[in-house]
Amino acid sequence: MFASDGKKVIATDKAPKAIGPYSQAIQFGNLLFTAGQIGLEPSSGELVTGGIEAQTRQVLTNVKNILETAGSGLENVVKTTVFLQNMADFAAMNAVYAEFFPANPPARSTIAVAALPKGAMVEIEAIAILPGR
Repeated sequence: MFASDGKKVIATDKAPKAIGPYSQAIQFGNLLFTAGQIGLEPSSGELVTGGIEAQTRQVLTNVKNILETAGSGLENVVKTTVFLQNMADFAAMNAVYAEFFPANPPARSTIAVAALPKGAMVEIEAIAILPGR
């Protein structure tokens, strides 16, 4: 539904429910802005096990599901921001990230942070375009 200011809230059960006062994503015109996603399994709300690789894979699956709900996809992502709890995990995160963006990857920033929600190892947010709009 569009708010009076032109924003449309995007929500899906295929990604974790918001754990605070925020939306999974906001559409504004032909742009889609996702909230940062951590490696939560949507049905349980629990972090996946298996380390940085498993968490990165779940994070990007969550992002993909949000984008697809809005009518976009990973191929339409123009910018991501990656937050890592430990920069030593960069290479392992990057290897999984490359699986999701095999060609023409988006612009990206990667930032080391002191901590992430629920003790997550990685959080990723994305900006995508909505094709045909």
